Amino acid sequence: MRMRISRELTTIIVSIFLFVTSFIFKNISLPILIITYLLISYRIFIKVIKNLGKGIIFDENFLMVIATLGAFAIGENNEAVAVMLFYQIGEYMNDLGIDKSKESIKKLIDKRDNKVTQIKNDEEVIVNPLSLKKNDIIVIRPGERVPVDGIVVEGESNVDTSSITGESLLRNIKVNDVIYSGFVSINGILKIKVTDTYNNSLVSRILKVITDSEIDKSNTEKFITKFAKIYTPIVVISALLIFIIPSFILGQSVKVWAYRSLIFLVASCPCALVLSIPLGYFCGIGVLSKKGILVKSSGDLEMANKISSFVFDKTGTLTEGAFELLKVNPNKVSKSELISIVNYAEYYSNHPIAIPIKKAYKKKIDTKIIKNFKEKDGGISVDINNDKVLVGNYDFLKKNKIDFLRVAEEGTIIYVAKNKEYIGNIIIGDKIKKEALEVISYLKNNGYHDFAILSGDNDTSVSLVAKKLKIKEYRANLKPLDKKDYIANLKQDKKVCFVGDGINDAIVLLEANLGVSMGKIGSDVAIEASDVVIMNDNLHKIIDLIKVSKYTNKIVYQNIIFALLVKLIVLLLGVLGISTIILAVFADIGVTFITVLNSLKIFCKKM
Repeated sequence: MRMRISRELTTIIVSIFLFVTSFIFKNISLPILIITYLLISYRIFIKVIKNLGKGIIFDENFLMVIATLGAFAIGENNEAVAVMLFYQIGEYMNDLGIDKSKESIKKLIDKRDNKVTQIKNDEEVIVNPLSLKKNDIIVIRPGERVPVDGIVVEGESNVDTSSITGESLLRNIKVNDVIYSGFVSINGILKIKVTDTYNNSLVSRILKVITDSEIDKSNTEKFITKFAKIYTPIVVISALLIFIIPSFILGQSVKVWAYRSLIFLVASCPCALVLSIPLGYFCGIGVLSKKGILVKSSGDLEMANKISSFVFDKTGTLTEGAFELLKVNPNKVSKSELISIVNYAEYYSNHPIAIPIKKAYKKKIDTKIIKNFKEKDGGISVDINNDKVLVGNYDFLKKNKIDFLRVAEEGTIIYVAKNKEYIGNIIIGDKIKKEALEVISYLKNNGYHDFAILSGDNDTSVSLVAKKLKIKEYRANLKPLDKKDYIANLKQDKKVCFVGDGINDAIVLLEANLGVSMGKIGSDVAIEASDVVIMNDNLHKIIDLIKVSKYTNKIVYQNIIFALLVKLIVLLLGVLGISTIILAVFADIGVTFITVLNSLKIFCKKM
């Protein structure tokens, strides 16, 4: 890119020198102007020829060629060269701005290193991270960046996760903790077992999403692209009519109306819209990346501005997801037996509810007696020492025809049955996140009034959270498909944002107009299913998402209105004979440059 820009800059400097020289040596000015024109415009001619081969006729390059050749034809040689020269200067400046924005975005995320210490045959060797395979062992020393995802097998360190999560607070990492590419060890030496290749690491997946976001356009971008395809041929036909009708039908000056038609062509180029709009969304995505919010496309960023309804999953989203075992209620068995049965049943489960249950059980699990483990919506069925055990919510046990009464207590209630007989329940508690009420309050104070909580938990537990967060609408005892149906129904009248944990709610995230997954850093499911991935579990990032989306859309529409307004004024002035072709160049390249700079303001805005 640097070589290309350097070559373009050299061409522009030489062309400016020749252009100025043409005014000094007036007796040979025409040959100098022709040489200057060919030097500054040959790449545009090549583009036009290539586009004609593809069937693309009406674009800004075609308009510039027609306009400048027309200027030569009517003897406006200086203006013909000036138009092409200013056009190339504008394009160069715009390229600088766009490349700068892309580079700054990639710097936010692309923290990958080209070397790492690997342990081979008990010796340390320096290798390229691309060569690493699963189960390889690498060493990360203080100040070094982790190049691949892995699990810590030795050592402890505070790590800087800011390049991924946007958080300045250090995170303590120790043995058996998962660690991701992009993290930086601050004060300890870590030995890490590689769990994924370099190209499949978290940073690489994030970069892929950012790259793909340039392809997936917003509705505004799609409209402008379609608009340009229709608009450009209309402009060419209009310019021809402006020239032909006064000159050959009304008998007025051919040269005057040819000049005015050329002004019309140059001023009407849609460059400002075509360049500044996608750049605006791209800048917004870059700002959010810096804050630890991964937006998959400009269309998703635009949608964030249109949301009218927020629907939240409860566990792990509005609540900490850090459950505690609050109560054990046995029936026809002892407390210790009930706890033992539940622990054996939950042994192979990765659900957040299983964590406090396992912590509370201090005895060793004999995995040989666990057979036929099946985790389904709402519960687990498993054989333990030839006893058929069911562990799950009320609906799960009722579906399996277990006879028992629903318990009305605060918390998440897990019912247990053995050999078709109800043997008790345990109650798990969860804390509401500190920032949950702040985020809901912010949204309410900024014009959002439609909220709901969807959860698979019991009614008592969900209603308590809803009451504390002052959310009137909630649904309990829901399966993922029930949540999906709720969102599908709500979408008929509203633009819905669903905020969930990214794993259990994958189908719901896909169903919503905007799916936002909380936490679950590095989860393939979260990145695939969500439109927006918050790289930690901080709900405050929802506020950042809304602020940046609103400001980005404001800038985009500023660009659209400004570009169209200036062009319309210059077009009218040109037809009336007041404008010059140089002013028309400003209406094209000048306006483009201004709108590009306006888009780059998104990077500077404190939000």
